Amino acid sequence: QVQVEESGGGLVQAGGSLRLSCAASGRAFSSYAMGWFRQARGTEREFVAAIRWGDDNSYYADSVKGRFTISGDNAKNTVYLQMNSLKPEDTADYYCAARSRVASYPLLVRGSTYDYWGQGTQVTVSS
Repeated sequence: QVQVEESGGGLVQAGGSLRLSCAASGRAFSSYAMGWFRQARGTEREFVAAIRWGDDNSYYADSVKGRFTISGDNAKNTVYLQMNSLKPEDTADYYCAARSRVASYPLLVRGSTYDYWGQGTQVTVSS
C-alpha cells in the first residue's frame, strides 16, 4: 500500500507565496516521477508541474511557468512546489501524484499516467 500525503496549503493574498510538500511512502515503493495537479471548483483537473528523477527534468504548465518551482528528494519520495507571485486564479485544490514506472514527458502531464494520489490540499489566493 502506497500513501501520498500533501501539506502546506492555506490562504494567502495575491502576490504572496506558499510552499506545498508531498511525501509518498510504502513498502518497497520507489517513484520514477512525481507531479502536482490542481482542480478549481467547477473545472477539470489540470496539470501544474512534474519532476522526473532519472534526469531531474522538470515540466510546468504555461500558466505557472516562471512563478512555480518543483523540487524534491528522490531517495525520500518527497516533492515540493514553491509557489510565488500567486494569483486569485491559482485558487484550487492541489493534488500530488506519484508514478512508479518509466514514462516520457508527454505522459507526465496526464493525470492518468500516475499510479498514486494524495487527498489534496486547498490553496486560496485572495485579491
